[in-house]
Amino acid sequence: MSEFELKQKSASVNKAGSSRTRWVAKTGILSAVAIILMYLEFNIPFMPVFLKFDFAEIPALLGTFAMGPLTGVIIELIKNLSHLPFSHTSYVGELANFIVCSSFVFVAGLIYRNNKTRKSAILSLVAGTITMTIIGVLVNYYINLPFYATAMGIDLDVIIGMTNSVGNNLVTDMRSLLAFVFVPFNIFKGVVISIIVMLIYKKLSPILHK
Repeated sequence: MSEFELKQKSASVNKAGSSRTRWVAKTGILSAVAIILMYLEFNIPFMPVFLKFDFAEIPALLGTFAMGPLTGVIIELIKNLSHLPFSHTSYVGELANFIVCSSFVFVAGLIYRNNKTRKSAILSLVAGTITMTIIGVLVNYYINLPFYATAMGIDLDVIIGMTNSVGNNLVTDMRSLLAFVFVPFNIFKGVVISIIVMLIYKKLSPILHK
């Protein structure tokens, strides 16, 4: 191998190492922001107290747009792992959050990766929101609600009562609970997060792509 080829190979290795370092740094920073935002949760009107809204998907979406869908999923994983020591649901809540929110950022990132235009970004966020809403219904039906009923002794009637107590009288059974609580909650979250990301991504894009 010639001296020129050795220099080229060395430069390529250094460039790859530098790229990995930047990826780790950016993913770490976005994960840290996601962790902070996850703890700044709050209730929204007409939703039971156990449903909390937060903005933690903003950094995850920024990561998935800038560095690919797997990066967004990794940020979601780190965010939820950091919450495990403080879990009140025997880690079930964190598992559910990871599944639901990862579906949002992964689908959005997958679509945007192939065509990085404003129109594609909007389409990807709409698709991500729809996916999160569908996955949210399935996760709550098969994971969260059974867990609350069996492990925590909170049956469906109690959850319905908690929902009615905040003014949402549309909920009377399992089907209406899914339709009038979990569906609107995830749509609302997806829309709010998507609007914020659309407003700030272009401004932050130069930094995220360094």
